[in-house]
Amino acid sequence: MVIPQLWFLNTLLPRSLLGRSLLILVTPLVLLQVVSTWVFYDSHWDTVTKRLAQSVAGDIAWTVAQMRAAPDEAGYDAIFAAARNDTRLSMVFAPGATLPDGPVVRRNLVDRKLAVALTTLVGQPFLIDSRSRKNEVEIHLQLPGGVLRVEAPRLRLYSSTAYVFVLWMLGTSLILFAVATVFMRDQVRPIRRLAAAAEAFGKGHEVPDFALQGAAEVRQAATAFNLMRGRISRQITQRTEMLAGVSHDLRTPLTRMKLELALLGERPDIGDLKADVAEMETMVEGYLAFARGEGAEQAAPTDLAALLEEVVASAARQGARVCLDAPKELVLPLRRDALRRCLVNLVSNAHRYADRIAIVVTRGEENIEIAVDDDGPGIPPERREDVFKPFFRLEGSRNRDTGGIGLGLTIARDVARGHGGDLTLEESPLGGLRATLRLPL
Repeated sequence: MVIPQLWFLNTLLPRSLLGRSLLILVTPLVLLQVVSTWVFYDSHWDTVTKRLAQSVAGDIAWTVAQMRAAPDEAGYDAIFAAARNDTRLSMVFAPGATLPDGPVVRRNLVDRKLAVALTTLVGQPFLIDSRSRKNEVEIHLQLPGGVLRVEAPRLRLYSSTAYVFVLWMLGTSLILFAVATVFMRDQVRPIRRLAAAAEAFGKGHEVPDFALQGAAEVRQAATAFNLMRGRISRQITQRTEMLAGVSHDLRTPLTRMKLELALLGERPDIGDLKADVAEMETMVEGYLAFARGEGAEQAAPTDLAALLEEVVASAARQGARVCLDAPKELVLPLRRDALRRCLVNLVSNAHRYADRIAIVVTRGEENIEIAVDDDGPGIPPERREDVFKPFFRLEGSRNRDTGGIGLGLTIARDVARGHGGDLTLEESPLGGLRATLRLPL
């Protein structure tokens, strides 16, 4: 059975693992408190309040019965004094008075329980005022001869156990939440360290071994990361050494072939052979350049603006028309030689097919974008990813005679991704090709 994805929950849930873990812990705790409070108020507090109200109403009913048995109003004072001493109820009788007309509003649970008890036990019209006085509740009873005003202490109607229960529940919940936050933060910290190490390794930075901490699953993931990093580093080193060794070894027979061809002199039948040897030498140099791009150079703080100025000055000496627009003192952790090779390849590629080149550097919140625009013929959209393949060359203006060996853009993208960024191609505002190099901050 396929469970539908509740996409709207992703917008409500916290983004961090710590926040979601705390939410998993807090949600059952809050639900438990809500259920406990509901049960408490619906059963315990309701029962206690009902009994307290019946006790006060019973005392009032006893007093009213004593008033009816008295021969005249002169005996009321003794009855009220006895009620004050025995029940803590203060009573005053107003002869000839009547209750005001109007709706009776039951504001809270105590008022409702007291109203039910008075109706059942006393059976006379009444009004309850639980707001006018802070420490007493006033009850006005309509009797045949007047109105009896009763002042009942709040302690006789309100139970403090409800507030104590709520305070204890909230207090312990806050303490448990604080303890859970501390423990969950200690569990999440190793995951953050592992994520930071993976990000740094993806950007080509040196990542030393770090101590395994946290839960068993986190330690397992960290161990797997260390093993993976070691395998990748060894693979890159072995491939680089192999490629560099093969390319270096090919130089010796190529040199002998060039020497033998030179000794043969200028003959029409060896012209094609000389061209093939020259092309092979160019390919070997490209292999070495590709191997150097995967070298062991470590990232260091580098002024990107100064590096771009060097690349532009070098291109200008070769006759390129390059316009640079970059902020000053833009320092980033970069592999300087590798990035310089990447920028030189992009500018050289643009200079080979265009007359004007514009380099614009834009700083965003998370990355730096270096846009290299030219006014050349460009590349069809469906072929822009193909040119990043090693040794791939386009036909037409980007043919074998003018397009090199097809490693320039491959090396450039490899360097960009080695820094944790990327290199993409799109149409340029100048009418040619735009190469956008993105580097993370």
